[in-house]
Amino acid sequence: MTPRRAFLSVLLPTLACGLTSQAAPSAETFTPLFDGKTLAGWKNAYDWGQTQVVDGEIHLTGEKKFFVITEKTYSDFIFEGEVLLPEGQANSGFMFRAHVEPNKVYGYQAEVDGSPRNWSGGLYDEGRRMWFISPIKGDAQSEAAFRQRAGDAFKRNGWNTYRITCKGAHLKIEVNGVTTTEVDDSTDASGVIAIQHHGEKGQLYRFRNLRIRELR
Repeated sequence: MTPRRAFLSVLLPTLACGLTSQAAPSAETFTPLFDGKTLAGWKNAYDWGQTQVVDGEIHLTGEKKFFVITEKTYSDFIFEGEVLLPEGQANSGFMFRAHVEPNKVYGYQAEVDGSPRNWSGGLYDEGRRMWFISPIKGDAQSEAAFRQRAGDAFKRNGWNTYRITCKGAHLKIEVNGVTTTEVDDSTDASGVIAIQHHGEKGQLYRFRNLRIRELR
């Protein structure tokens, strides 16, 4: 082999390896909030409601509305989780930066809406301003703009992936990859994450793949 060919045989694989490493996107590092086997790191904030881990899912049942919350609080983060609503009348949500009192959880909630209204991915202020952010209930322009953004992102009878990003006052909610809400609101800077059973008797709410990436 000539010196030139020998040089190229060493150089070309090195260049290819460098190009491959540059082209590969860096993976986002998430921390599981649910280990798929136990409710470690979570607790029921109410004196009622039943929680159970079944086949890698958290199952909630009850006769009154309740929330299961993280034991830890979070400030700036990207949270992801999947939810499956029961058939019939059903409503749920992912609370974030939320506050806890005895038998009460309130604050920001990424809506999971099983009704024909389908405001899934809206930002509801549980226990306070209610539908005053996205959309603004009763404001025809705000409601129309939300419907246009959200479209048919939410799948009523299937699993839905929610992604919630909080960075300072900037809040963003995505449903199955579609940005449904993106607003600035500085009411809450930190708090717990929670999952909801809306209180329909006999209904089973299912959650899985709950994880978080804290932002620094």
